[in-house]
Amino acid sequence: MRIKKIEVYAIKLPLIEPFVISYARYDTMPSIITKITTDDGIVGYGEGVPDEHVTGETWESTYHVLKSKIAPELIGQNPMDIEYIHEIMDKTMYGIPTAKAAIDIACYDIAGKKLGVPVYTLLGGRYHQNFSLTKVLSIDSPKRMADEAEKYLNEGYTSFKLKVGTDPMEDVKRIRAVRERVGEEVSIRIDVNQGWKTSAATLKVLRMLEDMFLEWIEQPVVADNIDGMAEIKSKTTVPLMIDEGLHGPKTMREIIAKRAADKVNIKLMKCGGIYPALKLAHMAEMAAIECQVGSMVESSVASAAGLHLAFSKKIITSMELTGPLKFSKDIGNLKYDVPYVKLSNKPGLGVDVDESILKELTLVSDQIV
Repeated sequence: MRIKKIEVYAIKLPLIEPFVISYARYDTMPSIITKITTDDGIVGYGEGVPDEHVTGETWESTYHVLKSKIAPELIGQNPMDIEYIHEIMDKTMYGIPTAKAAIDIACYDIAGKKLGVPVYTLLGGRYHQNFSLTKVLSIDSPKRMADEAEKYLNEGYTSFKLKVGTDPMEDVKRIRAVRERVGEEVSIRIDVNQGWKTSAATLKVLRMLEDMFLEWIEQPVVADNIDGMAEIKSKTTVPLMIDEGLHGPKTMREIIAKRAADKVNIKLMKCGGIYPALKLAHMAEMAAIECQVGSMVESSVASAAGLHLAFSKKIITSMELTGPLKFSKDIGNLKYDVPYVKLSNKPGLGVDVDESILKELTLVSDQIV
């Protein structure tokens, strides 16, 4: 089996509501879809959702490197040779993990379809039977965030992730408003997206939140400040998660050596896809650090890929792959049953891609043969 054709689609997924975090506001979500066809007719889909604030990649650059650099080198290769595929991509261009993830995911989809098994079977089999969903609340006024939390609490959600990081004192008000509205039994996680900058500023805020029963706080300081994360961890009882500070094995080794986090957020877009994400999960497991599989707000394609990884590993104890719930129109059909997510046992990713919707959302496309 050989790769015969790679098609690349630059699309924009329509959001039901704007997605607002500390460093950006999104009214639509830019995504790159890959469609790989083999010489025996098997089709696999992949996806890359770039974020220049995290990996340095843009929507435009990801599309360009895939069609001009990466895809031409992969024609004629066996898509089931995952490690070799990554070696080719790494030799072709350094970095660009989101672009590589778009290829990696499609190759796993093909491998699962070829063998007639779900992707999680390729990763060691299914460990978790279900995962509960966490509702992510975009940055807004304290009252509006509390109102939104109450609304989703009534819809069945029992866990919330609050996006904060624009102003520390206003963030304290946001967190307190939501906690007062939903009560003490509901799980609340905080994602600062580097917005509090330093360990000193973070520790000051955390002292004001000691009575808020936070499940954890995610990436309060700038991404490369691993020492700052280690300092915070040593001076607070609130569990600490690293997100933007973790990209690949090099940063994972530093996190482990400095005991800089209680938990790490693995994202396929940050590390290059399922194959390198699996390596990070194994490294974390050896260091007894729990993992989460996170999202760049992806469609059903990449969300399903992340779910197959999450469901296959004991050390992965949470996931935040709710991108499809944010879209008014999606190219795939990943199933959710709030407050849980359903994982298909169909071969490959288990997601059917609607080609008519893909075409409708595509702004530019190309094919490499």
